[in-house]
Amino acid sequence: MLSRHYVLAAGGTGGHMIPAHALAEELMRRGHRVALVSDDRGARIPGLFEGVQVHVLPAGRLGGGPGGWFKAVRNIFTGRAMASRLYETFRPSAVIGFGGYPALPALLAANRDRIPTLVHEQNAVLGRVNRLMAGKVDAIATAYDSVDRLSKSHLGKVHLVGNPVRDEVLELRDAPYPALGEDGIFRVLVTGGSQGASILSQVVPDGLGLLPEHFRRRLQVTQQCRAEDIERVRAKYAALAIPADLATYMEDMPERLAWSHLVIARAGASTIAELTAAGRPAILIPLPSATDDHQTANAREMAKAGGARMIPQSRFTAVELAKQMQKLGLDPEALGNAAARARAVGRPNAASDLADLVERTGREFGADPEPAEEVLLRPIPNGALA
Repeated sequence: MLSRHYVLAAGGTGGHMIPAHALAEELMRRGHRVALVSDDRGARIPGLFEGVQVHVLPAGRLGGGPGGWFKAVRNIFTGRAMASRLYETFRPSAVIGFGGYPALPALLAANRDRIPTLVHEQNAVLGRVNRLMAGKVDAIATAYDSVDRLSKSHLGKVHLVGNPVRDEVLELRDAPYPALGEDGIFRVLVTGGSQGASILSQVVPDGLGLLPEHFRRRLQVTQQCRAEDIERVRAKYAALAIPADLATYMEDMPERLAWSHLVIARAGASTIAELTAAGRPAILIPLPSATDDHQTANAREMAKAGGARMIPQSRFTAVELAKQMQKLGLDPEALGNAAARARAVGRPNAASDLADLVERTGREFGADPEPAEEVLLRPIPNGALA
């Protein structure tokens, strides 16, 4: 197959960026060239899209009253024109959207320029941008076999591929679950997503402090915290004599996941995908304010399979956490079974299957296009929008 060019468009959160990064790695392994369209946040996430052209578009976030809507529409049209200018030189075979507002102008430009388009939905509820574009794109890739807010009229172009994860996480699938002796160290990983979660910083130390002393003495905690919470959490663990490694961002998350016996986390799409790819049991606390309550929907499959326990935030207390910790942590056999059940619902071929779909959907050029020079996207002057 000829080398092709692909544009990936994703909003700047880990939930959108990590699967886009995994697809980029797979496409480049196949000899293709990739460019990323994102926002300022996405361009700053460390460890992703190294060696890939990154172009920043204005994010047209919808909302905020008439003034907010006017600004959003202006940004969308500006972004669409900027994306079209990129396509003139980069000549993509397809444009793939991963959700988030920067994906909208990139996909609109591709539709106008008659470039094949796909969207990938990481969550168990179709996101806003993907809902807006579902009727216009050529294919819809999903991470779950059941996706809420997906119109029946679009089911004919839906393809279940799973949620791509980083190679470093996928490698954990072939490694054994860490051995847990009766008196061995019990390693707990606590993560609230790309920016941490204050509720975890408030509840988890107190919940671990309620565990029986013989269990508490075995704990070793790694926790992601917000910057404003980290010193308070550090002092709490010190008072409980629980060894704890705290950070606001964990670039080496796959390594930390590798030796974890239990994960306490939000239920973001990438978190679920990585837990099920690696086979790690979890206690999940869905973010109640997530759009359309999609984190609760994300957690259902893993919880139903027995790989996780789901606690609604309204019931997430120190007492409830301690109770669930003891049910899992004091029974190594139950913990190992939960790890196996988490692994059983993973979709390890997601990146490869999504890349196959992209190649099938993308248009073919008559010859391998010449490598495009890197184009730095800048806002177009008023009046120059096409």
